[in-house]
Amino acid sequence: MSWPTPASTELPVLPGDTTVAFGVADIVVVVCYFAFVLIVGIWSSIRASRGTIGGYFLAGRSMTWWPIGASLMSSNVGSGLFIGLAGTGAAGGLAVGGFEWNATWALLALGWIFVPVYIAAGVVTMPEYLQKRFGGQRIQIYMSILSLILYIFTKISTDIFSGALFIRISLGWNLYLSTVVLLAVTAVYTIAGGLTAVIYTDALQTLIMVLGALVLMFIGFEKVGWYEGLQEKYSTAIPKIIVPNTTCHLPRADAFHLFRDPVTGDIPWPGLIFGLSVLALWCWCTDQVIVQRSLSAKNLSHAKGGSVLGGYLKIFPMFFIVMPGMISRALYPDEVGCVDPDVCKRVCGAAVGCSNIAYPKLVIELMPDGLRGLMIAVMMAALMSSLTSIFNSSSTLFVIDIWQRIRRKASEQELMIVGRVFILILVVISILWIPIIQSANSGKLFDYIQSITSYLAPPITALFILAIFCPRINEPVSGVSQPLDIRI
Repeated sequence: MSWPTPASTELPVLPGDTTVAFGVADIVVVVCYFAFVLIVGIWSSIRASRGTIGGYFLAGRSMTWWPIGASLMSSNVGSGLFIGLAGTGAAGGLAVGGFEWNATWALLALGWIFVPVYIAAGVVTMPEYLQKRFGGQRIQIYMSILSLILYIFTKISTDIFSGALFIRISLGWNLYLSTVVLLAVTAVYTIAGGLTAVIYTDALQTLIMVLGALVLMFIGFEKVGWYEGLQEKYSTAIPKIIVPNTTCHLPRADAFHLFRDPVTGDIPWPGLIFGLSVLALWCWCTDQVIVQRSLSAKNLSHAKGGSVLGGYLKIFPMFFIVMPGMISRALYPDEVGCVDPDVCKRVCGAAVGCSNIAYPKLVIELMPDGLRGLMIAVMMAALMSSLTSIFNSSSTLFVIDIWQRIRRKASEQELMIVGRVFILILVVISILWIPIIQSANSGKLFDYIQSITSYLAPPITALFILAIFCPRINEPVSGVSQPLDIRI
C-alpha cells in the first residue's frame, strides 16, 4: 500500500485561510465597475428598440462590427474558461490553448459561410433555420429543448460554480449571497434591454477582461523570470508531499508542446486538429449564443468584421489564461500541484487535485491593492457576460421555437413578456442548482462538461453541414438520424 511521503512536517497553507486585506482601493474599483456596467446597460436599454421581436432578440439588426466581435469573445470566455483553462494549463501545459486557437478559423467560417445562409433564410434561431430548411417541426422543437437543457445544466451551472469558487477564495463572501447578487444584476439589464444591452455591456466587459488579464500576465511573468524562467520552474514544480510509486506529481515532459504524441499525449495532435474542429464548428457556427451576435449585424460586412475581430481576440487566452495557470503552479506547487488526497482536500476541498485554484491563487498572491479589485471585477465581468448571453439566447429559443408553437396567435407584446419571465425562471433554476454544483467535485464537473459537449456536438455539426451543403437531404432522414447519431 502506498503512503504519502512527507518532505516536510508542515502541510501547505489553505488558500482560504490566507487572509487578504480587501483594501479601500479594491472596494472602489469593484463599486465603480458595477456602477459603470449598470449605466452602460441602462443607456443601451433606453436606446434599444425593445418593442419588437427583431429589436429585443436581434438588437434591431443594427449592430456594428466592433461590439459584435467583443461580444463573441466575452460570450465564450466566461468565468468557467478562466478557471478551467488556467487549471488545465497548470496540470498539463500549453496544449489546452489549442481549444482557443482552433476557434479562429471557425469564426471565419461563421462570417463567410454560415451567417450568409442564416441571413438569407431570415431566421432568428438555429432551430428555426432547420425548420425552414427541412420543412418539418420535429427537428426545430428537438433542437430547442436540447439547447435549453444544455444551457441550464452545463453552461449556466459551470459559470456559476467557477465564479463562486473565485469569489469564495478571493473575498470569502457567502456563496449563495454573492451568486444571487450577481444573477440579480445580470438579469436586470438582460430583461430590460434585450440583446442590445447584452452586446454593449459585453463590449465593455471584454475590454476590462483583456486589460486586467494582461496586467496579471505581465506581473506573473516578471515574478517567474519570463518565459525562460517559466520553462525552468514549471518543470521542477513538484509538491513537497507526494504519493510514492506514482508519477502524478511530476509535470508533463511535453508541457510546452502544443502538438503532442498521438498515442501517449493527453491531447494528441490528431484530436487537436480534427476532433476539436468538429467541436469548434458546433460552438462557433451553430450555437444560438454565438450566432445570435452575428445575426444582429446591420449587414453582412459588419457580421464578417465581427468574426475577424473575434478571431483575433481568441488568440489572447493562450497568453493571459493558460500561461498564468502554468505560472501559478510554478510559484505555488504545494497548493496548485498537490497530489495527496488528504492535502488536496485541506487545500481546496477536492481530493482529486487543486489545479482549479490556479488563477484565483495568482490573483490573491500577486496583485496589489486596486489591481486586485480590478481582477475581481474581471472575473465578475466574465461571469456576467457569459450569463447575460445565455439568458438572452435561451429566452429567444423558448419564445420563438416553443412558445409560438403553443400560442400561435400570440402578440409581440405577449412574446416580449414571456421572454422576460423565462429569464427570471432561468435565474431561479440557476440558484436552486447551486447546492448540486457545490456538492459535485470541481475537477470532475469540468471534465463532465467537456465530455457532454464532445458527445453531443458531432451529430449536430454534421446536421448543419448537411443542411447547408447537401440540398438533397430531407426532414425524415435528418429527423431520424439525429437521435440515432446521439445514441451511437
